[in-house]
Amino acid sequence: MSKSYKLILAKAVKRAARLRGGGSALPGLFIERIYPNFLADTLSQLPRGVVVISGTNGKTTTTKMVVELLESQGLTVFTNRSGSNFTRGVASSLLETITIQGELKADIAVLELDEAHAVHFVRTVKPTYSLLLNVLRDQLDRFGEIDTTARLLEQIAESTTDTIVVNREDPRLAAFSSKLIDKNIVYFGLDDSLLAIFPSDDDMRGDNNTLHAQQLSATATLTHVDGHDAVFNLHDKAYKATLKLDGIYNIFNAAAALALTAEIVGSSVDYTKLIASLEAIRPAFGRGETILVNGQPLELVLVKNPSGFRLGLSSFDPTGYATMVAINDNYADGRDMSWLWDVDFDSLKTEGVAAVSGVRAYDMALRLQYDEVEITHVDTDLKKSLRLFIQQNSSKPKRIFCTYTAMLALRKQLSKITKVERI
Repeated sequence: MSKSYKLILAKAVKRAARLRGGGSALPGLFIERIYPNFLADTLSQLPRGVVVISGTNGKTTTTKMVVELLESQGLTVFTNRSGSNFTRGVASSLLETITIQGELKADIAVLELDEAHAVHFVRTVKPTYSLLLNVLRDQLDRFGEIDTTARLLEQIAESTTDTIVVNREDPRLAAFSSKLIDKNIVYFGLDDSLLAIFPSDDDMRGDNNTLHAQQLSATATLTHVDGHDAVFNLHDKAYKATLKLDGIYNIFNAAAALALTAEIVGSSVDYTKLIASLEAIRPAFGRGETILVNGQPLELVLVKNPSGFRLGLSSFDPTGYATMVAINDNYADGRDMSWLWDVDFDSLKTEGVAAVSGVRAYDMALRLQYDEVEITHVDTDLKKSLRLFIQQNSSKPKRIFCTYTAMLALRKQLSKITKVERI
């Protein structure tokens, strides 16, 4: 069977899956079966190579930032925009982009990859650049202990052929990256005054066995945050930016995106355009995304571990908002939801929570009760809960904190009543 015929078949499967409302996994799985070298053959065409972005938190939004920043510098970028961060998701995204002859018209690929699947990917395709964001407790029933996750990211670093951009404030990443003496390591980080706002996993657990990361020089540093306003130190020069992105964690990840983009573009980088592009970037789907429902904004905030939930709560003022929490425990969310007990929900006391839903609605409700947060409605039925949440709070802006599969289900229901960006 010729390569073109294989691609025609796979593209047909892709179209059929979309018509039936299916996800991105099936077409990718199909092409992997009939054309095992598809990823390597297709991505090898790219003159600037492949970028892998991985870590526990922030992959999707950071990938979006890097793509738009590179485009502001004149590069054509391929990315797995659907947010499917498994290898089959990358393959499926490629099927949508390439020609029947297998041509990929791009300068560089920027790929968000789940930690474990990134290790599988780099065995086939060596990344030219990698960006390692953090190691936090997230879906540990899938990956094991937190040190196991760190070792997965270390394997990505070891497979990278050019430059590795690393969060120097993460003690596990700093520990192994500082020992990779044969690799080009570049760091992004925080000013000392901001360290308490972004605790590492060890900080949250009260451990004190971490390397003092400030010993490592960073090419991009977040030095100041005030709401949406930020100051970045890039190669010893300060740049002010006002971001459209919500959440202080996204502003820190912007430092990562700036560091990576500067490395890829090199000496020709235009920092003025870079900052202007950063200021125009809007949230990725479900990551502080705002959807207009009956004339009122509804924000979706993805939460999947204690650090992310904590930063989400501190980033979004609940005053004047109706709040819903939707917690699922499907495979993509992680089965172990005990981490909810590591989150402080005191900030929700003043306004209360209008609705709690999802598979683990009653676990979430119990956790909120321990923090004396008033709850109006609890129901595991997401569809029903969303409808009541909108109806009973029609005159107020709304915000939903949700796990990954709950977010996908909510977006699907919202798409039936309002415009939702297609993914």
